Amino acid sequence: QVQPVESGGGLVQPGGSLRLSCVASGRTFSNSDMGWFRQAPGKEREFVAAISWSGGRLYATDSVKARFTVSRDNAKMTAYLQINSLKPEDTAVYYCNVDGHINLGAYDSGPYWGLGTQVTVSS
Repeated sequence: QVQPVESGGGLVQPGGSLRLSCVASGRTFSNSDMGWFRQAPGKEREFVAAISWSGGRLYATDSVKARFTVSRDNAKMTAYLQINSLKPEDTAVYYCNVDGHINLGAYDSGPYWGLGTQVTVSS
């Protein structure tokens, strides 16, 4: 059983930065693609970024790619999402998904979800 655990969220002013972490213990993390999603109040959960087991990166849009960086450390079984130049519209709960699959430019989510970490961007 895999239980991803996110951390690193918080309240930050516009223009600030955060690095979210996702620790996914319980299986061979290094062989798993994983993704980041977010859900803003009143909206559906949306894909943000993903990283393959070998380090290949996928971003939802070019605008996300310009400010977000997904990375991983297999030795620590941890994935990261660096977010720069935060905007109020980035306010959301950010979720980690493990054991998905990057295929043909899309990320198919796996069965394991974390409980999320809240990011609030406000002055």
